[in-house]
Amino acid sequence: MDRNLTTICTTAVQIATVNAEEDHALSAEFSYDPTDPWAVTMALETPSGQVRWTFARDLLVEGQYEPAGDGDVHVWPCLSPSGEAVVIVELDSPAGETLLQFPTRAVQDFVYASLDQVPAGAEQVDVDEWLNQLLDDGAV
Repeated sequence: MDRNLTTICTTAVQIATVNAEEDHALSAEFSYDPTDPWAVTMALETPSGQVRWTFARDLLVEGQYEPAGDGDVHVWPCLSPSGEAVVIVELDSPAGETLLQFPTRAVQDFVYASLDQVPAGAEQVDVDEWLNQLLDDGAV
C-alpha cells in the first residue's frame, strides 16, 4: 500500500524541561499519513534516543495562530528571544514536561502539505481497510 507520507525535517529548540539548565537543539521530523487523517506524528532525536508523539493535526493548524490543546499537547504562536516567529509545542507526560520551539515557516510548510493531501473537513477513514489492517497486523 502506498501511504503517501508527508514529512518535514526541522530543528526544534528545547527551551524548557524539568531539571534542564540550558536550551538544546534537537532534530525533529513531523509526518502525516493520509490513512490516519486526523493525526500527525512528531519524532525527536534526543540524547537518550528517539521520542515520538502522535497528536491531532488540528493542534498544529490552530496553534500557529492561537493557543490550542487541552490535553498532553499544547501549541501556541510566540516570538523567539531574537524576535523570530516560532511555534511552541508543550508536551506533558508522567515523566515531566518540555517546551519545544519550532520555526513558524517549517510548521506552516508541513501543515500546508498535509492539507494539500487531505483538506480540513475532508478527513475520512475507510473502515473496511482499517479493519483489514488491524487483522493483518494481528492487533485483534
